[in-house]
Parts: sequence; structure tokens; C-alpha cells
Amino acid sequence: MVTENLKIVEDKIANACARANRERREVTLIAVSKTKPVEMIQEAMNSEITIFGENKVQELVKKQEILPKNLKWHMIGHLQRNKVKQLVGKVERIHSVDSIRLAEQIQNDYEKQGEIANILIEVNIAKEESKFGLMPEETEEVIRKIAVFPNIRVKGLMTIAPFVENPEDNRLHFRNLRKLLVDINAKNIDNINMHELSMGMTGDYEVAIEEGATFVRVGTGIFGNRIYM
Repeated sequence: MVTENLKIVEDKIANACARANRERREVTLIAVSKTKPVEMIQEAMNSEITIFGENKVQELVKKQEILPKNLKWHMIGHLQRNKVKQLVGKVERIHSVDSIRLAEQIQNDYEKQGEIANILIEVNIAKEESKFGLMPEETEEVIRKIAVFPNIRVKGLMTIAPFVENPEDNRLHFRNLRKLLVDINAKNIDNINMHELSMGMTGDYEVAIEEGATFVRVGTGIFGNRIYM
């Protein structure tokens, strides 16, 4: 199932890139393996998938200990400050930085181990009450404060768009996130040069790619419905 699903996802990514006049290499697929058993991850690996996303620190660390060391892991879920130290040196990206306090904790824990944290700032672009993330209008100020932290590199922005039946309904949100990134880059903030947009999930990643996504986070489209552990 995973192999067949990945072929479908890959075709959709390639077609979305073609429609947007983008190179396929501009978009990185993150296979969201949260709640999925190691066996399913190994099947994805057989299709040359090496980048996986997890929502929970404990699950990410456990899987990383079992699976081959060449895999790259992204923390895509809400991150509690007391869990940050477990991620040091283990993740390629933290997608869900949504406060100065969390950034301070990342700076402290990474500095202690002499590591650099590559992060994305989570923006609640649709301003949903149920979602984590910074409001769009406060994002620049927060980035300015994080920019001075020596052990953090702000690589871009991330959002979790609303759950919608029609993916076109999220096009405006994706477009607005890209515009926010462009606008903040234009301010020429010291140490800030953002190129990454983590946006688009199983239901809407094609639209996200058309609007500039560089990371798409696909779980159900690859592994099937979520398994609760």
C-alpha cells in the first residue's frame, strides 16, 4: 500500500510543480510517520523516502534509535519546552516554533551541546482559535527577537491550514504565508534570509506547491488513516 500510495503522491507533486513552472527538486516531501509502525516506514524507505516527520518527541527519538542513521527527521508537532533537549542533534528542522519562550529554550539547550537549530516559525495564517502559531501581524517582531540567538537559524515559515473539503479554499492562506515570508525578507533583518515554506498536507499539498511550498507534509496520503497508539 505504501509503495503504491507514494507513486500517486509523487505524480501529484510533479504535476503541481509543472503547473507552477517549478522544478521538482524545489519541493521536499516529508513523509509524516506519526503513529505509524516501523514496518511502514521501512516500506517507504524502499521507495527511497528518507525524510520523515513526527509530532511527538518521544516517538521521534524511539524510531530514530531503531531505524537507519541516514534518515532525516523533522519535528512538525507542537513542541513543549521541557522536551527540547531531547531533540538536540537529532532533527533536521523544527517546524513548530511559535513563541519567544520556546526559542529561548531551544537556544539554551542547543548552546549547551554546541549545536545549531534550524527552525521554522509557525504562523496561524488563518487565525483559527484552535490552532497553535503566531498571528501574522506579530511574526516579524518575534523573528527580529529570535534573529539575535547565535544557535538558531530561522529558515522560513510553517502553517497548518484549515481542514477543508475543497483544497482551493486554502489557496489564499498559502498565498498569504508566502507573501508574509517575502515581506519579512524585504526588511533585511540581520541574520534572517528565509527560503522555506512548510505548508500543505494530504488534502491540499498540490495547491500549496502551486503557491510556493518547499516542504509538504503528507501522512494519510502515504500511510493511510492514522493509527492511535
